[in-house]
Amino acid sequence: MNNAQPMSTPMPAIRPYGLALSSDARAALKSQRARCLWLTGLSGAGKSTLANALELQLNQRGFHTFILDGDNLRNGLCSDLGMGADCRRENIRRMAEVARLMVDAGLIVIVAAISPFRAEREAARRLFAEGDFIEVYVSTPFSICAQRDPKGLYQAALQGRIKDFTGIDSPYEAPLKAECEIDTQNLHLEDACARLATLFAQ
Repeated sequence: MNNAQPMSTPMPAIRPYGLALSSDARAALKSQRARCLWLTGLSGAGKSTLANALELQLNQRGFHTFILDGDNLRNGLCSDLGMGADCRRENIRRMAEVARLMVDAGLIVIVAAISPFRAEREAARRLFAEGDFIEVYVSTPFSICAQRDPKGLYQAALQGRIKDFTGIDSPYEAPLKAECEIDTQNLHLEDACARLATLFAQ
């Protein structure tokens, strides 16, 4: 009996189509430089809180922005992914591609996601022009994040009810050369936003 599977028809080479309007031209209409600000850190570090406060401040200054929050994307675009290492990598790849498209549209994009692996964050950086990817390490210590535990995730992970939880049974690889570091344990929210806002004056 012949158990060979039929060969699939090979896909033709697909190349990006060159658009007539550039990212710079789209950003110029908004009087801003489009960039991606990527907040990475443990669960409970304060990434989403910081992203929301910063976006409000930038909006008041007339900037056109959008937040890509890890939890929000997990409920939509990435709802088919689990929490294992391969799924985490794919989660960040998708998030980075969406962020790149939004920067191409002329927006300032604020990503708030654990994004635990350096290799995936560096792959995200390579999607952007020099200076258009700003990595922010929200370095709030594990003990403080576990104490805050706003979603009850640390307690569930420590009790074994959640597997592959970053910082407990799945690793977090801290950035080695982030453009900015924020420890929300030692820095008030307004001061943290003010520090991040200076990045957009450069």
